[in-house]
Amino acid sequence: MAQKGKIFVVGFGPGDFKHITTRAVEALQQSDMIIGYKTYVELIQDLVNAKSIVSTGMTEEVSRAQEAVRQAEAGSIVSVISSGDAGVYGMAGLVYEVLIELGWTEATGIEVEIVPGISAINSCASLLGAPIMHDACTISLSDHLTPWNLIAKRVEAAAMADFVIALYNPKSGRRTRQIAEAQRILLEYRSPDTPVGLVKSAYRERQEVTMTTLAEMLEHDIGMLTTVIIGNSSTFFYDNKMITPRGYQRKYTLGEEKQPLRPHQRLREENEPWAMNQETGEARGDFAADPNAGRNHKPSVAATPKPKKTALEMATAALAMVKGTSAIQVTPKLVQQKIEAIFELAVSPGVANKFFTPQQMTTLAEVVGEHGTMEYTPEHQIHLKIPTTEPDHITEKLQAVGFLLAPIGDVATLKACDFCYGEKADSIPYAEEIQEKLGGMSLPKTLNIGFNGCGMACYRAVFDDIGIVYRKSKFDVFIGAKPVGRTAHAAQPVVEGLEPDQLVPLLTDIIEEYKANAHPNERLFKYFKRVKKILHFTYQDMSSKIKVEPAPCGD
Repeated sequence: MAQKGKIFVVGFGPGDFKHITTRAVEALQQSDMIIGYKTYVELIQDLVNAKSIVSTGMTEEVSRAQEAVRQAEAGSIVSVISSGDAGVYGMAGLVYEVLIELGWTEATGIEVEIVPGISAINSCASLLGAPIMHDACTISLSDHLTPWNLIAKRVEAAAMADFVIALYNPKSGRRTRQIAEAQRILLEYRSPDTPVGLVKSAYRERQEVTMTTLAEMLEHDIGMLTTVIIGNSSTFFYDNKMITPRGYQRKYTLGEEKQPLRPHQRLREENEPWAMNQETGEARGDFAADPNAGRNHKPSVAATPKPKKTALEMATAALAMVKGTSAIQVTPKLVQQKIEAIFELAVSPGVANKFFTPQQMTTLAEVVGEHGTMEYTPEHQIHLKIPTTEPDHITEKLQAVGFLLAPIGDVATLKACDFCYGEKADSIPYAEEIQEKLGGMSLPKTLNIGFNGCGMACYRAVFDDIGIVYRKSKFDVFIGAKPVGRTAHAAQPVVEGLEPDQLVPLLTDIIEEYKANAHPNERLFKYFKRVKKILHFTYQDMSSKIKVEPAPCGD
């Protein structure tokens, strides 16, 4: 029987070795493979001795979880890493989701251990002072996976309830307005002078801590590495510290050495007039309306007074009491956020055909509707994102008007030229065969196959992952272009004058080897460079020999 693997989902805290738990270090050192976002891998690589380390980019969390499951099922011990705590906007839930899709159960499946870490709200709070001593919540402002309208409701609810709020993912290069909108909502319920702490890269080399106010917080640098902690109506600054009282002014006299109430007296009703009456379920009005009553602090948000009952409501209640029935039917206020199903696919008029018909465009408008999106791509496809629970109905309509359908994502995609609008059509059947047999194949990363129908190669097939050029009734094949970036380069020529009947088998062998051995999210050119040989083709460096300084974005 094959040995079962194991998945550790490790939260390693803010990034400083002093703040990583002993169990997290043990898990990392027991692992055969470490999988994580490349920035996180760099932070902990000195702690690990794994045989394999797989680092991927931002927004590639699903593929990391899938690769971890695949490796664990093959018998490996794998650590999937997250900064902070893996269960707070981390990888823990996603790993379980991938396992559940595969029918995993705890009793029969691979073992999963979630290793907790210090979350950003805790590490950042420690640098600010004591800002989360009272009720607090975390809200992510990233609307990549959560509708903005729902995020805005949560910000408003937290502001209204006077929570201390920690905002995660407050701003990025593309998402710049969310933090401004959050500030606008908060200012409807909080004083402009409300203390705010901005912590960037807590406990890392470029750590920055800024104390500001709700009104002025946008005047400071805020980015993806920043956690924003917004105080409640009681929070104050003192000696460069941000402090939220826990209510000790009411139960204790902080300035006196001897407390007026003994421990057993503090919880008595007469000494806690602000607390809920356990018989009536009510709280004293003055404290309910102003939780800071008796303090020398600015008042908090006033509670909404209960509406008075109408004469009819009072009469109905009285009649119900006489009859011994209930006059008020309580309807549970269940809140459930609808999970929207989005159907994504690519459509085109065909492999060689680049002309859309009016009927096709009308059908696209019909199936996409007001809430879907269409995006034309360099692969001569239109990517569709359609909210629907009936994907089969959508595909039937699209196929009925002659569309060629293809999945999108990390799949093989054929990009063929227009064959000079049919004048050079000899190679079209081979392009269609490639599309039929290899198009849409699931792969570690998107793989573009460029196909040119003549030696002019005007559609730049040699700048795709695999380039195919039809010349003199035979094919030239190229592998491993780097199509973008300042170090972009053409693919390496590997075969010249290939017989047509050998083309699809050769492509199949190349792609199958890449699929079986590449890391998740590893482009073909990176794989070729790493392994040095695909089939019997030896890697050659095709990059520019001019020295180029690395780009800050990681080109």
